[in-house]
Amino acid sequence: MSAMQSSGYQSGFGNEFATEALPGTLPEGQNSPQRVAHGLYAEQLSGTAFTAPRHANRRSWLYRIRPAAVHEPFEPLAHERFHNRFDEAPATPNQLRWDPLPMPAQSADFIDGLVTLAGNGGPAEQAGIGIHLYAANRPMQGRFFYDADGELLIVPQQGRLRIATELGVLDVEPQEIAVIPRGVRFRVDLPDGEARGYVCENFGALLRLPELGPIGSNCLANPRDFLTPCAAYEDVEGDFRLVAKFQGALWQAKIGHSPLDVVGWHGNYVPYKYDLRRFNTIGSISYDHPDPSIFTVLTSPSDTPGTANVDLAIFPPRWLVAQHTFRPPWFHRNVASEFMGLVTGVYDAKAEGFAPGGASLHNCMSGHGPDAATFEKASNADLSKPDVIGGTMAFMFETRRVIRPTRQALESPQLQKKYYACWQGIARHFDPERK
Repeated sequence: MSAMQSSGYQSGFGNEFATEALPGTLPEGQNSPQRVAHGLYAEQLSGTAFTAPRHANRRSWLYRIRPAAVHEPFEPLAHERFHNRFDEAPATPNQLRWDPLPMPAQSADFIDGLVTLAGNGGPAEQAGIGIHLYAANRPMQGRFFYDADGELLIVPQQGRLRIATELGVLDVEPQEIAVIPRGVRFRVDLPDGEARGYVCENFGALLRLPELGPIGSNCLANPRDFLTPCAAYEDVEGDFRLVAKFQGALWQAKIGHSPLDVVGWHGNYVPYKYDLRRFNTIGSISYDHPDPSIFTVLTSPSDTPGTANVDLAIFPPRWLVAQHTFRPPWFHRNVASEFMGLVTGVYDAKAEGFAPGGASLHNCMSGHGPDAATFEKASNADLSKPDVIGGTMAFMFETRRVIRPTRQALESPQLQKKYYACWQGIARHFDPERK
């Protein structure tokens, strides 16, 4: 099967897009004519309730060679490592950190290579997140996938991904992210032969841009930098499999054609990508390290104002210039829970042990912060000079709920048993006479 070729991108976040791979595909003045051009079928894909407020309503109209209903019945598909069983092991207040996931020893595509590390909530309650890692060394040949449980936020760490979706192609490289809406069918190809990264499965409200408040009308992630694919399609028949994730389990159905057969579409329920290097970072130019909320790229809000189902925050290259200040992130305990990953470089609060492709978890009210070496260095730094942090990209999934590591994560050989030791060397400096 030949790979579907990219036909470019449209820019903007939450826009009403319209695109067609063949001229005259999109109907004018209506969505569902009696006969669609080119002998296509009209199909609506709804990402929100029909009656959701206009500003929050997400749906797209697809004009495709065959309706999405054309496939054989689904049957269960075993996959022991990719799931939503977040209650199979006790949640822990311990600080946890993992080494990078190794590349698979056997042939594995994107679906095979998914491993669930942690999560909370679930698709049945339409709240919470799943946190997964992936490591793959072959393309999805003859298989297509969709997630009925949540939208997928994909953070590549090593190797490029070519994500061919029903609505077009996303070419994504490390330091970019991709978001695939709930229900959208796709295939992942590997231009570099192998790939590794992170996935946040969002069961809650759709990801959106955070409010800017007193920051004003610009900065952080600018809407024009989000890219949605132009229409591209496959007209291919064969013996294929359609894999679905539904209520935490995988299902598989035989399908005799590529489901990536949408010739044109219009709407605002779309896959998209974003280059994290375009993030316009805000920081203190007087004193004190600011809250990490100023690094928020995307947010999934909850029913409590100002409290997220999940935030995606990043820690990109930036200047630290604050005076009379401990410049790295401070020691803290948080009502929210924090999962961190590192795409490239070094994270400025950890001198060693946190490698690209690795991960850490600090749950609700678990103390964490800079390790002993970072604290000593920053406490004695010359603040008359700026610190220029370059060549790095770390990220955080922050959620209102406790993040529950899976049993396989707690038993993983990548779990660092002595992570806690990075704080044990912090010296006692207390002196009642010292100012």
